[in-house]
Amino acid sequence: MTMRQPIFDNLKNNFRKGNITIQLIYINVGVFLLMSLFSVGFLLFNRSAYSIFSWFELPASFTNLLNQPWSLFTYMFMHAGILHILFNMLWLYWFGNIFLQFFSSKHLRGLYLFGGLCGGLLYMIAFNVFPYFEPVVESSVMVGASASVLAIVAAAAYRAPDYRINLLLFGPVRLKYLAIGVIILDLVFLVPGDMTNPELVQRLASNAGGHIAHIGGALSGIWFAASLSKGADLTSWINKLFDGIIRLFSKDTWEKKPKKAKMKVNHSRNMDYDYNARKKESSDEIDRILDKLKKSGYNSLTTEEKKSLFDASKK
Repeated sequence: MTMRQPIFDNLKNNFRKGNITIQLIYINVGVFLLMSLFSVGFLLFNRSAYSIFSWFELPASFTNLLNQPWSLFTYMFMHAGILHILFNMLWLYWFGNIFLQFFSSKHLRGLYLFGGLCGGLLYMIAFNVFPYFEPVVESSVMVGASASVLAIVAAAAYRAPDYRINLLLFGPVRLKYLAIGVIILDLVFLVPGDMTNPELVQRLASNAGGHIAHIGGALSGIWFAASLSKGADLTSWINKLFDGIIRLFSKDTWEKKPKKAKMKVNHSRNMDYDYNARKKESSDEIDRILDKLKKSGYNSLTTEEKKSLFDASKK
């Protein structure tokens, strides 16, 4: 325990101190490791963890979505393999930091969710509208952060189209050309080249969901950046919703705080009570002195009684 504790403390501190890009990477990697551990545990008992995994995948069928509506958001934090998450997280790290040069952390967080949502909805709409996808609509599911990441890439490209990045084997490339190239590649891979092979058509039709989601994510990123330049923030509602959820589960929200205002009122009331009590006591004392003066004359008063009567006459 003494050796493990510093590791978890370091991870927790790095998460808290890191920017939103690092935090999103931590969340994605954490989910991936957790699901991997579940898979290994189930495998040791000759069981499959897919029954758990499938609850977080986004189905193409709207009917299946009714059974797991949360998957519209959870799918963008799930990954199918080590290479899948590796490339997505590398892109998120590189382009997330570029994005933060022109937009805020809240914009990145909101666009990650908004881009994933738009990509997922376009994927579902396409699979239910176009007859080409009809054979696989009931069995098709999707996972991955690609739509969210491409929304971030496209928004950065719209905001700073001539921003140059160095690509291996290609050298310096302007961001706008990279975004356009990715969208074109996704369009090309939507349909198989050999339409005469039924098995190939069905397999590639199933894989086309990811390419459609990429396009949806990229378009949402352009939509966000264009709207923000006109003063409209498309991510504001999703950020407010997310902040509300965080406050709901925050410990500070449920801790009972001292009612300072009430204590102040009570303190004020106590002061009033003490003042009135002292005032009544002084008034009773003056009344007693006046009665003595009336009955026995001024010379019968003590020095202190004379002083009290003199002070009272000044008020």
